[in-house]
Amino acid sequence: MEIYSIKDEKFRRYGKVWSGFDCTRLIREMEHTPLPEDVIYVPSMEELEVLPEAGEFARRIYGGLPIQIGYCNGNNHRLNALEYHRNSEINIAVTNMVLLLGWLPDVTDAFTYDTSKVEAFFVPAGTVVEMYGTTLHYAPCNDGEEGFKCIVILPKGTNTEIDFALPKSGEDALMTAKNKWLIAHEEAGIRDVFNGLLGVNIEV
Repeated sequence: MEIYSIKDEKFRRYGKVWSGFDCTRLIREMEHTPLPEDVIYVPSMEELEVLPEAGEFARRIYGGLPIQIGYCNGNNHRLNALEYHRNSEINIAVTNMVLLLGWLPDVTDAFTYDTSKVEAFFVPAGTVVEMYGTTLHYAPCNDGEEGFKCIVILPKGTNTEIDFALPKSGEDALMTAKNKWLIAHEEAGIRDVFNGLLGVNIEV
């Protein structure tokens, strides 16, 4: 599939590229994080959250709400699933990476989604990207064979374990963590999730 620049006009429906943030210390702190053969996601990392830059992101992007700063690292070449939150997500590309994105209004009333609608965007290292609450996304993909590292900023508590009861019907059946609704592809083999992605499990 064609991979667009994050600065392409096509990205405007999905989010925003931010400037004016100094991410030097955040990115330096990521040198100590693992780069596994698969994918690891850590919602909250104290070493990132105690930096002064954390407060700037909380104030400027989340209007002063409590946030968490974690990371998603590893090696990935496939779509596998798409998720969404009720708010924007910030990604800071520590390395070059590719984002596979969809648009929430394209999800059907049966909570299925046609993967032919997914678009790919190249994100160069050092870029700060906001993905809107209506943007379907999942783990980044490699740009090449060297793996990826990505800082992830979200409202505090997002992607943590659910500690309340929900009916297993309708959109509630998509929730796999707090503030996380997920639609998976059957080929990904993710356990106990809703397999609603129809079409090719895209590979980059």
